[in-house]
Amino acid sequence: MTNVVNIQENEYLDRLLGVRARMNAQGLSALLVSDPANLYYLTGYNAWSFYTPQFLFVPASGDLVLFARAMDANGAFRTALLPRKNIHGYPEEFVHRPTVHPFDWVGAKLRELGVVAPAAGGQVGLELDSHFFSPKAYLSLVKALPEWDFVDSFELVNWVRVVKSPAEIDLMRAAATISTAAMTAAINNIRVGARQCDVAAEISKAQISGTPEFGGDYPAIVPMMPTGEAADTPHLTWSDDRFVADEAVVVELAGAHKRYHVPLARTIMLGTPSAQLEKVVGAVGEGINAVLEMVKPGVHARDLSTVWDKTLAAHGLAKPSRIGYSIGIGYPPDWGERTVSLRGEDETVLAENMTFHLICGMWMDNYGYELSEPFRVSADGVETFTSLPRDLIRPES
Repeated sequence: MTNVVNIQENEYLDRLLGVRARMNAQGLSALLVSDPANLYYLTGYNAWSFYTPQFLFVPASGDLVLFARAMDANGAFRTALLPRKNIHGYPEEFVHRPTVHPFDWVGAKLRELGVVAPAAGGQVGLELDSHFFSPKAYLSLVKALPEWDFVDSFELVNWVRVVKSPAEIDLMRAAATISTAAMTAAINNIRVGARQCDVAAEISKAQISGTPEFGGDYPAIVPMMPTGEAADTPHLTWSDDRFVADEAVVVELAGAHKRYHVPLARTIMLGTPSAQLEKVVGAVGEGINAVLEMVKPGVHARDLSTVWDKTLAAHGLAKPSRIGYSIGIGYPPDWGERTVSLRGEDETVLAENMTFHLICGMWMDNYGYELSEPFRVSADGVETFTSLPRDLIRPES
């Protein structure tokens, strides 16, 4: 692997072809893309501008057109693989106003550009489950373009992203080196008496500094650190409390490089674990190894969940939530792709270069344990992105 990995222009063309093929299969004449991860995937556009309305207009044929706030549109060409003439900014007077919306202006601009209603029977897909497409945005588009037949795109671009290219896999391997560095920072700094916030700061420093070969990006989610009895609940962050003896500290984080994320979770024990925790640690270790041994192209996502459930059941345990999800490009507030879930109801067939975060979190009563492994489906099995020990971690005193 080289130290510098970049996506070439021909890969963006291949991505667009894949999106348009799926558009055709779904009967879409056009697609409006608002998820920043999908904007990045299709054009390389990368900025903290997603807190205001923006979207990429993707017709079934012809030029892509990006609409964003004027101050962001002025510089979008610096990262987006689009000519300046295809980037349009709505005026500042439309930002955060109670009676108008930026898409009022965008609708009029589409008419001005000569973008006409889809042909008879054609539909325009919207990312209706995107974090960045509000009900008000939808109502504004319907009002501005009443003759357009808007429908849910059902995460169309997200599904195209599920199988990664070799260049994307290299970016994820780079991100994994940052994940390892960040988790190592957590292990080296979590001690009895240390403040949680100071450890979070060391983790964040490692995430952003990255490694000598690969600089870090800001992660889509901050470090999560449920501690002690609160480890029975996922997704808690940190406080200014100090760590105390005989507490387990769950750390979940991600390394990010060029927006590609590789999450990782480990549990650090500051003292002697309870018998209950020891039992869970053993069951989870056995279960995660059983799942990874099953991974290969042609296996169903639900089959991984089944082998996990059977392993836990042999220990008298159960986990009601999914055990993993597809990963890749990430922007706040999530590093998952919102497509494949490793659970009993998911019929997705695994294919080479799908990438997942296998997270075996057990949230019990007043204690918890998390162990995860990010992985790639290889041609004949599995490639794990990191190599930290899969066990309860006990740092040196």
